[in-house]
Amino acid sequence: MLIKRLQLALIHTAVAMTLVPINSTLNRIMIKELTLSAALVAVLASLPYFFAPLQVLIGAYSDRHPILGWRRTPYITLGLGLCAAGVALAPQAVFLIPRQPLPGLALSLLVFMAWGMGYNLASVAYLSLAAELSGEGGRSRTIGIMWFFMIVGIIVTAATLSHLLRAYSPEALQTAFEIIALAALGLGVLGLARLEPRHSATLPPAPSAMDDSRTDWRVLLRGVLGNPQARRFFFYLVILLAAILGQDVLLEPFAGEALGLSVEQTTRITSIWGGCVLLAFLLANLLEARLSKKGVARIGALTAMAGLLAIVGGGWLDQRGIFYGGVVLLGLGTGLSTVSNLSLMLDMTTAQVGLFIGAWGVANALSRLIGTLTAGIFRDLLTLVTGNTVMGYTLVFLTQVVFLGISLVMLSRIDVLRFREQTRPDLTERVVLMNDAT
Repeated sequence: MLIKRLQLALIHTAVAMTLVPINSTLNRIMIKELTLSAALVAVLASLPYFFAPLQVLIGAYSDRHPILGWRRTPYITLGLGLCAAGVALAPQAVFLIPRQPLPGLALSLLVFMAWGMGYNLASVAYLSLAAELSGEGGRSRTIGIMWFFMIVGIIVTAATLSHLLRAYSPEALQTAFEIIALAALGLGVLGLARLEPRHSATLPPAPSAMDDSRTDWRVLLRGVLGNPQARRFFFYLVILLAAILGQDVLLEPFAGEALGLSVEQTTRITSIWGGCVLLAFLLANLLEARLSKKGVARIGALTAMAGLLAIVGGGWLDQRGIFYGGVVLLGLGTGLSTVSNLSLMLDMTTAQVGLFIGAWGVANALSRLIGTLTAGIFRDLLTLVTGNTVMGYTLVFLTQVVFLGISLVMLSRIDVLRFREQTRPDLTERVVLMNDAT
């Protein structure tokens, strides 16, 4: 089973690798080098979250429609292919926008839609396969290995891109993206090789091991919002995650504008962030042995607030050390907040664990969508009003600090004891939720 877990981890890593050039490097290129609207960039970058509700339909369809005897492999292959194609074609599409706006926008929309659809298609298929191959008892270990390899893959991918873009040019960017796309495809193929057992072409429909986490979003929202404490916690998560994750689309362009960092240097930011998230995961486990989960969640939010303030201060003072210190704090705060809030949520759920696994997915996707879109739109509006690009970024980051403060107030009003039912869920759901959070 170890070999199969490693193969699943390779597939998970391959899909995650395609996010790095799109969500970090290309954001910076489009906003700074091509001077495109941050709102436009935010819309393109958020397409996977627009498509996220389709995971329910995709999962149900693959349950009942095997192809040549495989339930998951064809859908993973198609999804990964779309992700890789999106990465390889994205530079060509966005570089066309300044020269031919309408064709460039149309092509960019198609490319980013392909990437977003591929991300959702592959994700739901390989998570279903992971659950089916691992069984109930081995699910947490499998997802834990997948999550660890994914973070390491993100770090390595960002470092590789940084090296390939040491001397930036459109040609170098295209080559770098093609290398990442081919590497992702290679890892995915290696992971898929003889992974899923092939059945008869007339394989009957069977319930998926992931059915509980693929409940229709409308059902999830009705179930969660009907309970006052659950409703409060759901909106708390949306505000918290939107504030922490909304900076993704702007952080690298801000570093380029305020500090004059090169494409190579800003791409390296993702590696720093990933390393800090891994470190925070370990720190959170140590802190939870000494503090309450709400206490660790507060530390995470306060650390993220300090990180955003340091990022702003480093930009205005032209101090790269302060800026990078802010990136470290933001990564630590993100990791601490993620782990502690997962634990806190699982302390609040027992009989309806499946419902709340799905609810976390809804909150995560919704917060990323809201955070990304509002960050891009507000940056453009504030830049237009103030006439200062750096001021536009600054006010967005400070707004995110305010929302983190609001989340802390909301956290203080959440009563775990009032919501808890009979017993604590096991580690399985905690690790699955950690996977969904990244």
